[in-house]
Amino acid sequence: MAVGAGRSSRPLRVAGLVLGVLIAMLLAAALWIGGQLRDAQAAADDREAALRAAGTHAMNLLSVGYRTVDADVARILDTSTGPARAEYTRTAEALRKTTTEEKVVQTGALRAVGLVSLSGDTARVMVVGDAVIEWDGSKNAPQERFYRWTMEVTRAGGKWLVSKAELVP
Repeated sequence: MAVGAGRSSRPLRVAGLVLGVLIAMLLAAALWIGGQLRDAQAAADDREAALRAAGTHAMNLLSVGYRTVDADVARILDTSTGPARAEYTRTAEALRKTTTEEKVVQTGALRAVGLVSLSGDTARVMVVGDAVIEWDGSKNAPQERFYRWTMEVTRAGGKWLVSKAELVP
């Protein structure tokens, strides 16, 4: 009897071992898929953040008024870094002076943003926006202007900021 009892328990041990290996394989596959999904979500989040940063920066450039020029310039600087920020810092006083003296009210509208490329912490984004420019107290008709930019957006300190903005003819 002892011989027969040993034979019937061996298939159960083999089945238990096979089941354990299958569970380990399923767990490894689930972890791998979870990692892939996390990476895909992180890439999607980066794309969205880069597009949002470029769009916000464009709206800051398009919407400037003589009553709010200091806050407008601060927003432009807050959404830029590197060479773009250096350029805006250099020209900020002239913008303030012209906007205030001429009582400019420029109202922008963002029309489109599109991702050209994303590599690591840098993205290239195409941006399209329009602005209506009015001069408070002037009899001149408002002017409509159309802008197209290629913007380089860089992740700096965990935040996406525009590091370069070039007008496209």
